[in-house]
Amino acid sequence: MTTLDMDHVQSQFPGLTPDWVFFDNAGGSQIARPALDRMVEFLTHRNVQIGGSYAVSQAAAGALAAGRQAAATLVNAARADEIVFGASTTVLMGNLMQAMRRQFRPGDEVIVTMADHESNIGPWRRLEEYGVIIKVWPLNAQTMDLQLADLAPLMSDRTRLVCVTHVSNILGKVHPVADFARFIHDHGALICVDAVAYAPHRLIDVQAWDVDYYVFSLYKAYGPHGALMYGKYDLLAELDGLYHYFYGKDKVPAKLEPGNPSYEMAYATEGIVEYLTTLARHHGATGSDRALLAFAYDLITAQEDALTDRLLSWLSARNDCRIIGEAVNRDSTRVPTIAFRFDGIASGAVARAMDDHGIAIRFGDFHSRRLVEHLGEDHDGGVLRVSMVHYNTLAQVDRLTDALGKILAREAA
Repeated sequence: MTTLDMDHVQSQFPGLTPDWVFFDNAGGSQIARPALDRMVEFLTHRNVQIGGSYAVSQAAAGALAAGRQAAATLVNAARADEIVFGASTTVLMGNLMQAMRRQFRPGDEVIVTMADHESNIGPWRRLEEYGVIIKVWPLNAQTMDLQLADLAPLMSDRTRLVCVTHVSNILGKVHPVADFARFIHDHGALICVDAVAYAPHRLIDVQAWDVDYYVFSLYKAYGPHGALMYGKYDLLAELDGLYHYFYGKDKVPAKLEPGNPSYEMAYATEGIVEYLTTLARHHGATGSDRALLAFAYDLITAQEDALTDRLLSWLSARNDCRIIGEAVNRDSTRVPTIAFRFDGIASGAVARAMDDHGIAIRFGDFHSRRLVEHLGEDHDGGVLRVSMVHYNTLAQVDRLTDALGKILAREAA
């Protein structure tokens, strides 16, 4: 197995600094240099409105088109106009609900989970005021993940949509969304997937999984503050527009991007793909962009597995620590987003003490409040979370655990 060249990786993230270890990547990753370069190039040389006949406007439109095509490559969409850009996953989910609202009738059912970020729960719950029935797919008490056996009793001939997370930003377990989509489609419903906690870590293939809507934030996947939503074209065409009355149903995706997307953010998506494909080529890979992306994510997974195993091993060895979710990474089914807490110590006190060691971690519920409350972990500041990505190193994990050991020893004294 090829080993990730960490010098090369870290050279591609200008925000990395020896003064800080960034272990809050699930809140927002560092931006890759090619994505930053696209933003600077756009704002320097193409910063005008699209739609004009003059050359600079045409160049701006070309940047938006290039970003949309890159996003389609990143997720393996069938066509570039299946990509909708927006300010954040939260905004895109809210917009999707509004655009779908008139498709629902009183008595129709939407299923949400309690394991999601609130972005994929709250908007759908607002449909209750229109007579839609909201059901909750429960977390399985034994496996600590979402199981089809627990979804099956909730499905009926009135189920229209099931909203689910690909990876919980607390539990870190990868869910089999292809299996979920097959089951849900067999029951005549659609599936909407929140992929925020998945996208930085694994290859995305919306066609192979046959998901209907798939949403994630670019600023958590090596890009700028923005997000994208994939939707099957025929479904997007049927959505109500969120824009001007003269934007017809077939004006996809523009009718779902009110005020136009951030052009520089969209263009930066091409830089994310360039970073990943160049990473693969740097390690000897050849082939199409999709093949290079697959190779890059294999490298990323191997590095992140090592990080995950190192931290889980240290946490598991302590008798004063409780890991939230699975304590082992079976067959790379856990991303390096790890929540935990220490007995008798407020999570906030630990996180703030880590600041003095130059290590950035976070505490709280991470907008998965329903899950944290369900788990009974909403006291004393919630849970601690260390969220790593492939530019982190084993030496940084050791720096983290050394600092934690000193903080806990001081608290116990």
